[in-house]
Amino acid sequence: MAFQFGTVMDRVLHSSTLRWWRNAARQAPKADPVSLRRYRYRARQLRTYLNDVIYAAEEKLALPTVGSDSFPKPFGTDWAWRPQLWRGPLPVPGMSSVQTKSTLGAEVTLFHDCAHSELTLRQLRNLREEDLAPYGLRMDVFTFDGSFLSLVIDMPQAAVSGLRKDHILRIDTIVEVEKGIEIFARLNIKHGPNTEQFVRELPLNEENVMVEFDLAYSNLNEKRVEKAWLDLIFEGPEMNQVILRDLTFSRRPRAPM
Repeated sequence: MAFQFGTVMDRVLHSSTLRWWRNAARQAPKADPVSLRRYRYRARQLRTYLNDVIYAAEEKLALPTVGSDSFPKPFGTDWAWRPQLWRGPLPVPGMSSVQTKSTLGAEVTLFHDCAHSELTLRQLRNLREEDLAPYGLRMDVFTFDGSFLSLVIDMPQAAVSGLRKDHILRIDTIVEVEKGIEIFARLNIKHGPNTEQFVRELPLNEENVMVEFDLAYSNLNEKRVEKAWLDLIFEGPEMNQVILRDLTFSRRPRAPM
């Protein structure tokens, strides 16, 4: 049976225990050595469990809340999103020897052309004080005999609902790498039979890793927009570990030209 907080018996026992230790603390300065040894023995026993409870509570309560979609957004943002992989626990948190077109959650797919896959993907719990996303994604790449490696994030329908050429789409991420690597973000927007593509290199040397895509310079047919997705393309990924602590999207109208 699980321990229940807040029951009548729980409150009575807690009040009784507090009274006992309050009296023991008052009597300790004038207690005899035999009584002091008993107090000390009981206090040390209790302190072990108290420390365990406090440590577990403070660690968990300090973490980003599971399901959190909170992150800074530019002024005028009319749509913002953090994919599920970075928001909540997945039923299958990881996989090894990952084959091409393998999915992690409903929105993230890995593509590569390796003959022998030595790649692993794993969702991890963010523990750092500065993290806003509850979860992150770790990718380990060992021997790599392919010519391309990319993560594809399918964007929801809300991302393209009402999408116009005067919109700016922004991607913010937190990236950790074992060694230098180039990562490119390619935004794809399908409109009718055509697909607009915009490519930006992630500025990994900057504190805030962010790229923006200004749709004003595209041939986007606003009336025929169907869907959008993002490719994260990794150049020269061999023998490297890449951790994406967070990944967020936002959309806002641009200033008049």
